[in-house]
Amino acid sequence: MIVQSGPGLLGMRHASYLFGWLVFAAQFADLLWPVLLLAGVESVEITKNQDPLLRLHFVRYPITHNLSTEALFGVFFAALYWWKTKNTRSALICGLLVPSHWILDVIVHTPDLPLWPGGPVCGLGAWRSVPLSLTLEVLPFAAGILVYTKSTRTKDRVGRIAFWAFLGVLIAGYASSLPGPPPKDTHSLACFALILWVFVPWAFWIDRHRLVKKAT
Repeated sequence: MIVQSGPGLLGMRHASYLFGWLVFAAQFADLLWPVLLLAGVESVEITKNQDPLLRLHFVRYPITHNLSTEALFGVFFAALYWWKTKNTRSALICGLLVPSHWILDVIVHTPDLPLWPGGPVCGLGAWRSVPLSLTLEVLPFAAGILVYTKSTRTKDRVGRIAFWAFLGVLIAGYASSLPGPPPKDTHSLACFALILWVFVPWAFWIDRHRLVKKAT
């Protein structure tokens, strides 16, 4: 879900560009998914369902949404972050965020998330209940905002406005997706999902206008 693009649960008080890296890592599976959907590597079906959270039937995830591949991507992210910063602790957190996407998804998805390509699928199905799904989405999102705002401070006015605008667009996009109609077709769905890439440079831009608070 798009809400997962929000601030993650961290302890990254000494990380550079922490918000940008967190958004990129935590949302990497959903960033890559529409690209592979357009390429025909992965597939999804649109279904008629009164539950707005169950209008997509995820048919095939050979790369993006299986636990083993996300774990490998996490190793890559951790190595890349460590190479740029030499911060082992923050690199580990960044790397763990990638497969955390699968772990959080498995709570809400119906059984369609493979452990490895072609392997057994998992999913606890919280999406079958809209109130439960909203609770599971909103509470961690609010907790992430609290952690991030407690760990950073604005460097200038841009840092304040850009951050809250980022959150506002995320919340508005998520809220508007619930009462709206299902996507017209999978191609339109994939093209629309590519908008998620906008949030990555936006998050890195926010980092340039916020500072990490010193530990007391």
